Amino acid sequence: KKNPYKLDDIAGLPLLSSTQDNIDEKPFYNLFKRIFDIIFAILSLIIICPLIILVSIAIKLNDGGPIFFKQTRIGLNKKPFIIYKFRSMKINSDKYAHCPENARDPRITKVGRWVRKLSIDEIPQLINVLKGDMSLVGPRPEMPFIVETYEAYEKKRLSVIPGITGLWQVSPAR
Repeated sequence: KKNPYKLDDIAGLPLLSSTQDNIDEKPFYNLFKRIFDIIFAILSLIIICPLIILVSIAIKLNDGGPIFFKQTRIGLNKKPFIIYKFRSMKINSDKYAHCPENARDPRITKVGRWVRKLSIDEIPQLINVLKGDMSLVGPRPEMPFIVETYEAYEKKRLSVIPGITGLWQVSPAR
């Protein structure tokens, strides 16, 4: 049997990686993860409903534009889906431009600075979890033009459901 692992060098660091193209299916794990995601998303939306209403009103009063930001992302098995976020940038901002690197970016609205600082902009992604496009935990979904540049090892992340939070968000040293 062929060894399913190989040692790679990524940016000068040794990395043990799998030679498999896809991640093995785990039906019971996937079922229980999905049940947990649904229960957690529903309870969270109920509990934070007052916050959702306040943020929605603040965004609408700030500039009269739409409350939600919608963007195409790539999910499980390269399937495109619409991701939902609270809008934190000005109405005329390019949806697919590079993300703001700091809070002083002129595209960010006054309300948007707070929404981003407190990570409230991610709350509507609980809708994506209920729809089954996303999970609570998994690799972050990327924009189509970024996925087009993926190397073979990066494409493996498309064999699992993307998540609201992933390794990058929970790592202490960013």
